[in-house]
Amino acid sequence: MSATAIVPSEGPVSEDLRRVTVTSWKAPIIFGIFAVLFTLLPLLGPREGVTTFRLAAGHELFALPNLVVPATATAWGAAIVLLLCAAFSALLAKSGKGSPLWLTIVYVVALLVGFLSWAAAGGTIPMIGLLGGALALATPLVYGALGGVIGERVGVVNIAIEAQLLAGAFSAAVVASITNSAWAGLVAAMVAGMLVSLVLGVFAITYFVDQVIVGVVLNVLVVGVTTFLFSKVLAPNSAALNSPEPFKAFAIPGLSEIPVIGPVFFRQTVIVYLMYIIVFGVWFAMYRTRWGLRLRAVGEHPQAADTVGIKVARTRYLNLMLAGAIAGMGGAFFTLASVPSFNREMTAGAGFIALAAVIFGKWDPIKATLAALLFGFATNLQGVLSVIGSPVPSQFMLMLPYLVTIFAVAGLVGRSRGPAAAGKPYKKS
Repeated sequence: MSATAIVPSEGPVSEDLRRVTVTSWKAPIIFGIFAVLFTLLPLLGPREGVTTFRLAAGHELFALPNLVVPATATAWGAAIVLLLCAAFSALLAKSGKGSPLWLTIVYVVALLVGFLSWAAAGGTIPMIGLLGGALALATPLVYGALGGVIGERVGVVNIAIEAQLLAGAFSAAVVASITNSAWAGLVAAMVAGMLVSLVLGVFAITYFVDQVIVGVVLNVLVVGVTTFLFSKVLAPNSAALNSPEPFKAFAIPGLSEIPVIGPVFFRQTVIVYLMYIIVFGVWFAMYRTRWGLRLRAVGEHPQAADTVGIKVARTRYLNLMLAGAIAGMGGAFFTLASVPSFNREMTAGAGFIALAAVIFGKWDPIKATLAALLFGFATNLQGVLSVIGSPVPSQFMLMLPYLVTIFAVAGLVGRSRGPAAAGKPYKKS
């Protein structure tokens, strides 16, 4: 990536200005490192046989045939593509240009196809199960990332996504168990997320406490409270307080019969379908409505927004509460769709991966959603490769989601700038 700055030359500053292009070599370097590391796989550990990608689930309108590829040859082909992408990215950086999005997409696809072909040699990869499971694992990450995008766009760094997810999961399990209604549990999860956001807002917006510190404290606090209540209240009374009736998956007629896409996206629970609507709604509202304009104005230049009559504190509070409600819905997914009961620390750091998705997505709802889907795919991949007997060490597979997170944020995000006022308390003068 590159950035252009105006700097004075040796002549008078007011009369002679010249442009200097500052080039970032981060993307080419990361591309090159991973391309070389991937090339070592077929070089040092060639694998015999073919890899089969199963593209049908059995209930589509028509079944696609299996895709069979030679394992080692496909890995070598992917390695060549990766090296070419790294070289092209270096040429762009040398000329002062950044790596375009399409190059990143080509690089990631080639890396995934090559790695899967090499790792699953002699086996069959159920692509419908892999992609469907990735979507399920990514759902709470998407909700958390949307909450993080809204919070930071309005000027509040939402480190407490983990707390909002965990509070939402706990509240959904308890309320749904008491009322025998998954919908009541979903509403309770939203309320719990809003309460965590309210506490964050009181300290960060009203009392100007450092937002990062407040978020970290809230994460620790919610973990402690939910763990204590689980041990002392839920565990002894699990039948009455920790046995919620979960949402059932159902197919959308017509759409669910589309090959590959249908079984993955349209045979899900209502929480996933709501996610589709919320992602589009947040994107549309943020860039196409007055609400979104005011939200972005407060996050970029609160003093200017205040000058034109926008109430900065009120706008931040309302949008932070909205962000908490959305993140709380993500927490409900854990106990109302994934596992129909609450367990201590069951979010397992999903809030921090969602925060990484916010950065990787450059504070954009759609891009953050795509980043969350990538992390969900990496998480599900470790389970699929373990089932098919991949030679990849289990320790590496456990690290895979976090390696993908580091790779994405460190290498693929490029040069980016968050909202200018994020993390800065506004004191009206």
